[in-house]
Amino acid sequence: MRRKGLKIRVGWITLVVLVVIIKVISANSEWVERYFTYGLYPVITTVLRFLLGWIPFSIGDILYILVIIGAVYKVIRLIKLIRRKQFSKQYAYRFIGKAVFLILLVYVIFYGSWGLNYSRQGIASQLQLSEQEYSTSDLDTLVGLLSNRLNGQAQLLKPAMRDSFKSKQNLFFNASLLYKIAGTKYPFLSYKGYSVKPSLFSYLGNYMGFQGYYNPFTGEAQVNTTVPASVAPFVASHEIAHQLGYAKESEANFVGFLACRLHPSVHFKYSVYFDMYHYAVRELAFADSLKAKSYDSTLHPRAKKDIADYIEFYKKYRNPIEPYIDRMYSYFLKANNQPKGRRSYNEVVTWLIAYYKKYGKEVI
Repeated sequence: MRRKGLKIRVGWITLVVLVVIIKVISANSEWVERYFTYGLYPVITTVLRFLLGWIPFSIGDILYILVIIGAVYKVIRLIKLIRRKQFSKQYAYRFIGKAVFLILLVYVIFYGSWGLNYSRQGIASQLQLSEQEYSTSDLDTLVGLLSNRLNGQAQLLKPAMRDSFKSKQNLFFNASLLYKIAGTKYPFLSYKGYSVKPSLFSYLGNYMGFQGYYNPFTGEAQVNTTVPASVAPFVASHEIAHQLGYAKESEANFVGFLACRLHPSVHFKYSVYFDMYHYAVRELAFADSLKAKSYDSTLHPRAKKDIADYIEFYKKYRNPIEPYIDRMYSYFLKANNQPKGRRSYNEVVTWLIAYYKKYGKEVI
């Protein structure tokens, strides 16, 4: 019994020390960038991708399913104990202690394997970009550039091009290939050993409002493969950006943009401009709704149809639970250096404006 008690105390002390270390490191973005993002993290993610990337289904999703089953079992057992009046104070203390220990363990694994990237210097440091407030005029310029690019790609896009990416494996392989291409221009985007997979929760994801997610426990990028074809390539590239250590949603969006625009496929280029236009015109609508509508009216018929299909797709899945899930996710983002919550995705507009202001409009 003494040996067991000693192990428990050592376990608690170790976890608490690791939590403190993570908090101290996360307070210094330079340390995170140097010692974690380009130190420990590449080793962790590369090993995970090579170990699990070859498996055709998501190990991470199966892990989540097992956790959910375990949690449901524990809750049912707890309810039975309460009904039988067997829920003593001693049991309650043990239950709370185990729950806190588990939360600390998940915290350490999550931030120690990936989450510290929320505190890195990121793309601003790598491209010498300044994250500044932008004017309505800056936004207008960006939307004009994106609408021109989107219309240009829409003109080139043929149905056969989209059909060639109906194969999930072809889509995922090309998404990983685009980072190999991007890595020749931006060395910090080099990518080895891809691990991109269809989510086992794809249909459920439509009701919950997600298009993809990264599993930091297994290093897998999951894509909701039921989303419209107009956004699927960009979703895959966004999730790979998370694999590369860009944890913040605005940065993952921007990195996805940098990579997708270099891909030889018209479908991939169209997808990135479709998404970026959506983010930018939405921001413009807050400042000048008439101007935003005028841009929408000048879009290529292909883009107009895709926007209508996209809206119709998500209308089918609206439900009373989604806003609560949305709110919880916003709290999670705010707790991880993204104060705008869900609107953090839209902050890619800040990076796009800073990028064209520094390197010229042709980079858009």
